[in-house]
Amino acid sequence: MTTTVQFADKPATRQPFLQRPWVRWATVALVVVVLIVLPLLLPASTNLVIARIGVFAVAVLGLNVTMGYTGQVSLGQIFFVGVGAYVTAYGVTNDWNVGLVFVASFVIPGIMGLLIALAAARLGGLAVAMVTIALPIIGVPLAKRLSEFTGGSEGVSARFTDAPEWTGLYDDQWKLYLVFAIGGAAFLLTRNLMRGKYGRAFAIVKGNEAVAGSMGISPYRYKVLAFTIASLIGGVSGFLYMVVIQYTSPETMSFGSSITLVAAMVIGGAGSIIGSILGGAYYVLVPQVTNVINPNLTAVLQGAILLAVLFVLPGGLVSLPRVVRRLLNARKGGAGHSPSPAPTPDSPPTQSDEKRLDQ
Repeated sequence: MTTTVQFADKPATRQPFLQRPWVRWATVALVVVVLIVLPLLLPASTNLVIARIGVFAVAVLGLNVTMGYTGQVSLGQIFFVGVGAYVTAYGVTNDWNVGLVFVASFVIPGIMGLLIALAAARLGGLAVAMVTIALPIIGVPLAKRLSEFTGGSEGVSARFTDAPEWTGLYDDQWKLYLVFAIGGAAFLLTRNLMRGKYGRAFAIVKGNEAVAGSMGISPYRYKVLAFTIASLIGGVSGFLYMVVIQYTSPETMSFGSSITLVAAMVIGGAGSIIGSILGGAYYVLVPQVTNVINPNLTAVLQGAILLAVLFVLPGGLVSLPRVVRRLLNARKGGAGHSPSPAPTPDSPPTQSDEKRLDQ
């Protein structure tokens, strides 16, 4: 007589709710609806503030490609933002086609970034930092001297983003929609790039260049690629800068603005798409808040905020949910922990007791 032993089927693991495809698509649809409706409901001043946040979020995104994802030191990202703004202003004042102006605003900074990267990517550490620091330091006096193209110290204005009559929108609404469309495309393309093979290669180069070389990944090639992509994104940010602010001057690419951009990336979260948006919000909102508190202590207050965030959240604001979740789990684990009862002569020691004895 044979006995058939039946084993219970292993319960199928459920996919986390937030990772289910329909939840993701529903979230995307909700975000799109919010972005469409939001400019119609907010006052003009709020729309312009959100538009400025979008401009500098794109700038922080470009900086994240080099520093956050690839691990290169770059202190000159604001230079490419300024170049994109100047190219946009020059094209508009000379009656170029708007489409041509947009393409030129990121292609020209991209070419400049490529040429700089070809020379600087072989350098390491402090040497690369010095090269990138030189960009805004050289860019400001150069913009003042090339007055025929840049307007010199007075800067240049370019008004080209008034809302078309057929839209029925106000100017602030139209500008915000342009920022959402162009900036959103930049974020989407960068996200897809970083989730593909190039993003994996950037991460390996950042982790260990020797390991990357042994795997057939050229650190030099990918550093050049990352710097060039960051320059292109910086040019897009410069175009959006002129869309929203419609004026640029040599101060746009000043060294102080460059350092603030780096601080924004660190505070938002390096190597994070959401962190880039938070960094853009920091770049725009924090100086306004510190000016309200005390205009004479703006730099001191911003430095204090930077230090506080670095001490409490080393991963930036984007790591806040993760830190809170870890603290809550630790508290629950501590509350639910109870000491194991000591083994009695009548009962064998438990597995945990054996481990404790082995230690």
